[in-house]
Amino acid sequence: MAKAKPNNKVDPNKYLKNKDIEPEGKLGVAAAVGRMGLMLVGIVGIATEFFRDDGWLKAALGKLFESTSSMMLIPVIIFVLWLLNRWMSSESKSETKKSGDIPMYAMMAVGAYYLFKLITTGSL
Repeated sequence: MAKAKPNNKVDPNKYLKNKDIEPEGKLGVAAAVGRMGLMLVGIVGIATEFFRDDGWLKAALGKLFESTSSMMLIPVIIFVLWLLNRWMSSESKSETKKSGDIPMYAMMAVGAYYLFKLITTGSL
């Protein structure tokens, strides 16, 4: 029985398409760090609102499970989340859609709100 030889042909020009890519400047890196910081502040702010004693999670679950008719909203919520996922994600993994940036910008806006609240009041 003969062994099959693996195909080890390597394209010598594999990375030639990347030769013109320049590294980001200091201003671009600072902007990226600022965007990431705003998103992290937004995540922490939402998490504190969500998980405090009388937070959003307790209120939302209380309203959702208080009656049978409101429990029928669960499939609708799942369907809406599925539609949002289909709208924001692209078919191919190599390309991205601009609508996929909407959650990032929304979280940055939430982060700016909580940063302003933190600076003016001293707490989230």
